[in-house]
Amino acid sequence: MSAPSTPDHSPLGKPASYLAQYEPSLLFPIARQGKRDELGLGPDSGTLPFFGVDIWNAYELSWLNLRGKPQVAIATITVPADSPNIIESKSFKLYLNSFNQTRLAGTDALLHLLQADLSAGFGAPVQVALTLPESFGSLKFGEFEGQLLDRLDIEVSDYTPDPALLTTIPDSAPVEQTLVSHLLKSNCLVTGQPDWGSVQIHYYGAPIDEEGLLRYLIGFRTHNEFHEQCVEQIFIDILRRCKPQKLSVYARYTRRGGLDINPWRSNFSVGSRALNLRHARQ
Repeated sequence: MSAPSTPDHSPLGKPASYLAQYEPSLLFPIARQGKRDELGLGPDSGTLPFFGVDIWNAYELSWLNLRGKPQVAIATITVPADSPNIIESKSFKLYLNSFNQTRLAGTDALLHLLQADLSAGFGAPVQVALTLPESFGSLKFGEFEGQLLDRLDIEVSDYTPDPALLTTIPDSAPVEQTLVSHLLKSNCLVTGQPDWGSVQIHYYGAPIDEEGLLRYLIGFRTHNEFHEQCVEQIFIDILRRCKPQKLSVYARYTRRGGLDINPWRSNFSVGSRALNLRHARQ
């Protein structure tokens, strides 16, 4: 497996051969630290102001049993936010497709390979779970709970993220509030292809001006960045501008290439991690 590199060296936007035999070297790690430096979260700045996970769901996973019969499953990979690397999503897809003509003794063998390869790529232990066809019917859909920001009738003219739009209502008592928008859109850092998502913001602190927050979120519409880095920028901008005592930001993005990526960042414990409920658009 290659060492962490930069997005312009990744398979994104380049012709690729789909290997049908298991090949872990296809995974392309990218160090998180470079983008965190841009947010002022350098290695000398102390501990990260958040913890969290990135939840990946892989819907196009198939392999062969020892008799050559195809098998299918949905894989869920949970990656800690303090892992050194992300994995570029096209390389992740190429890696998963390398199982297509690979014979394996069973799901335990598959899980072992996925766990080992992905932990090596992300640079930290990851959790991998498989949902097999007999359990597909038990999978549930859900949507973010909270006050819908999209109800606001606002005028928008700027489509770049502007932290100055994030303000609080002065001289107001602290509130605990959950706000939701389905209008999050950003673009792939390398290819410029659109990434569509929904975002949930939970906070305790001075009331955040909702119109300004919605304009700020819509501002990502022409922003070029990976999913994980968009969520971390939203978290840091709200934390610095609005200074809530508690804050969590959770985005669920629509899938591309059979993969969806769902980053969650928080600075307080809510008793459990973010729920991995598939949204209607996913």
